[in-house]
Amino acid sequence: MKPVTSFISIPVLPERIEGLKRLANNLKWTWDLSTIELFRRLDSDLWETTNHNPVKMLGVISQRELEHASQDDGFLAHYDAVCKSLDNYLAYKSTWYQRISPKRTNILVAYFSAEFGLNECLSIFAGGLGILAGDHLKSASDLGVPLVGVGLLYQQGYFRQYLNEAGWQQEVYEDNDFYNLPLTLERKLDGSPATISVNYPGRVVIARIWRAQVGRVPLYLLDTNVSVNQPEDRDITDQLYGGDNEMRLKQEILLGIGGYKALETLGLRPTIYHMNEGHSAFLSLERVLRLMQENQISFWQAFEAASAGMVFTTHTPVAAGHDYFSPGLMDRYFSDYYRLLGISRYDFLALGRLNPNNDAESFCMTTLALRMASYSNGVSRLHGKVSREMWKGLWQNFPIDELPITHVTNGVHIDSWISRDMEQLFARYLGAKWREDPEDQLGWQRVERIPAEELWRSHERRRERLVAFSRRRLAAQLTRRGSSPAMVRMADEALNPDALTIGFARRFATYKRATLIFHDPDRLFKILSNPDRPVQLIIAGKAHPKDDPGKELIRKIVQFANQDRFRRKIIFIEDYDMTVARYMIQGCDIWLNTPLRPQEASGTSGMKAAANGVLNVSTLDGWWDEAYNSAVGWAIGRAEVYQDAAYQEQVEAEALYTLLENEIVPVFYERGSDGLPRRWIQMMKTSIQTLSPFFNTHRMVGEYTQRFYIPGSVHYLRLADHNLAKSKTLAEWKARIKQNWNQVKIEPIMDHVPQSIEVGGSFETQARVILGSITPEDVRVELYLGPLDANGNIIDPKVFEMELIGPESEGVYRYQVGAVVCCSSGLHGYTIRVLPNHPDLVNPVTMGKVTWA
Repeated sequence: MKPVTSFISIPVLPERIEGLKRLANNLKWTWDLSTIELFRRLDSDLWETTNHNPVKMLGVISQRELEHASQDDGFLAHYDAVCKSLDNYLAYKSTWYQRISPKRTNILVAYFSAEFGLNECLSIFAGGLGILAGDHLKSASDLGVPLVGVGLLYQQGYFRQYLNEAGWQQEVYEDNDFYNLPLTLERKLDGSPATISVNYPGRVVIARIWRAQVGRVPLYLLDTNVSVNQPEDRDITDQLYGGDNEMRLKQEILLGIGGYKALETLGLRPTIYHMNEGHSAFLSLERVLRLMQENQISFWQAFEAASAGMVFTTHTPVAAGHDYFSPGLMDRYFSDYYRLLGISRYDFLALGRLNPNNDAESFCMTTLALRMASYSNGVSRLHGKVSREMWKGLWQNFPIDELPITHVTNGVHIDSWISRDMEQLFARYLGAKWREDPEDQLGWQRVERIPAEELWRSHERRRERLVAFSRRRLAAQLTRRGSSPAMVRMADEALNPDALTIGFARRFATYKRATLIFHDPDRLFKILSNPDRPVQLIIAGKAHPKDDPGKELIRKIVQFANQDRFRRKIIFIEDYDMTVARYMIQGCDIWLNTPLRPQEASGTSGMKAAANGVLNVSTLDGWWDEAYNSAVGWAIGRAEVYQDAAYQEQVEAEALYTLLENEIVPVFYERGSDGLPRRWIQMMKTSIQTLSPFFNTHRMVGEYTQRFYIPGSVHYLRLADHNLAKSKTLAEWKARIKQNWNQVKIEPIMDHVPQSIEVGGSFETQARVILGSITPEDVRVELYLGPLDANGNIIDPKVFEMELIGPESEGVYRYQVGAVVCCSSGLHGYTIRVLPNHPDLVNPVTMGKVTWA
């Protein structure tokens, strides 16, 4: 039955504690343990049953409990301290960004992502991408970076997982109740909801704008479930990653184009747009369109200014993981948009194609983002290299290491992921520096001051809590499946709170190889069942609803766990979420990661574990490829890649078993007279000291800010000044260069190069460069020098700019370079190249023009 009208019911709090509403609606509480303890103190059982949602909690708690709290001196002292702490945090005027930002540069960053993982109660994320985005906002808030987030508000979010009796994953979708979440509906001055409209084929779709306040940072979320929309359009924001490919396109249009319009509606004018993965890449076209309309200029003239303020982060090292849309689908949704932009269908589709001349090629969102952004990056050193290899077709004739995809290694928001026990140890022995400046390596060295006894006892408490939590979840799982009371009671005997505990929890994609440790069940059983040195496994994770091979991995693991010999030593925790993740990364002894190199872009769960003193065991992929050394954990293999996947699995499974048998288990159970595993504890300390200063989102966001956000904003504002005068000039210059580039030729003159040079000796060389109608001011001529490999290719090159001597004839110029020092022995070679050069060009490689000798 539909209502004739509707209204919002809001909780009534005693005046003395009315500030609880404000505390609940600022997601700063998600990384402030004191605020969380305040709500737990109000009603700890209700905190758990509301899925850690203080807004819902305040709506259902009894008035008697609230009145009691408002008269409890202890609660009020705690409440006043928390309120004051939030006030001070929001009012603080000497943040990191305020200290380092250039004067008079008015920047604003808009960070777009299809998912944001801020807390388990706000189900608008699926996994690592969303958690990373949530941590990005939290660190931006802590650092004071002027940033806003933009995403979609999913009615059902990601699915809840349960397993049937056969161990096969089942999915359940639950509606988000927006009015009982830490969300605020943005409104106009007249009190009506603020909305935006987006054009879809034959209709207009309306979306409301909600705000989740994340400390100092607002996150704006779009919701199409409004009555004025057609039923199918109300479902656009129904499920995260739900529906078919056309639904994905609808969502990405809303995220990119609608998200841009939402910021415009709210009066926000970002200088930088950061696309976290390709889902939001259509925003780049909307930005171009708006600059065209405001300045009465062409697409390519507006493109230059828009591109200057675009940052793109790719997270996917597997081609199949990127979004592709057929030409027919693009025509259906963008035919009118082609005309608005004033470009042809060919030019529009070319923006999303590797080969613009292949009319059958699908439109790729990653290709669009790479073409539109001036700054592009992968999320680890290895992933940057893999991404350059994947997308080298966009910039042919350039050395792969020079392609305009760099890397910014991911991190984690340490405050959000460390246990209460660890936080107290850090506060006692490290001071406040680790929280205010987690990049400060000297501050982290104070971890050595933590007494071994205290660190180990704190860790043991976390393991005991993990075991207790796992038993409760296992009992609930068995009860839900209809298991016998005897079987349910056996859950109380699962796991051993004193045993070496290995955790594996992540998305169940096949390349992550969750079953690698089960490759030889008999050998695994011997490792787990040693009565003097017991080992146990706790596993969790979800497969995508359409990923049957991923679901099959879960089924196999559950079958192993149900065998009598493994029953108390291996458990699978259903419905992996942030709550499960916290228990596991805080309470395990070992964090296991087994991806098939090089298919893990970064991975952040191991970083969270490391901050809690949990040691990592992983193949050398993603972040571990640059983090690993033998003092902080273990590597499975030595980064070998075999053509035969089955053989690779066998080799790496053997390596894992050998590590467990010969190194990991012995070190864990090597106890002194005081009962402490001192070598293990030292590895815990070294891991925290070495990894935490770098693998955190404060360092990551700081790197984005200094390398991309500030320079990009300065560049954008320069191009946008005076009605985009410099943007127009740059576009015209590019058009002229592209039209005449085929005139550029090089004739090396090697009269001054000897056949052999002593190490430390030098040489000089010249070149005749034919430029035609292009001028010397338009180019940069470079010597490209390095050792030669077995195939005669230059490796590890050094680049030297050549100096213009003068013209030889019309359009022909002589260049030279002198005193080039040879720094190593062996066979060397060089070549000469010409690149476009312009003061407003961020990176000449993005033009795709180069001439080699």
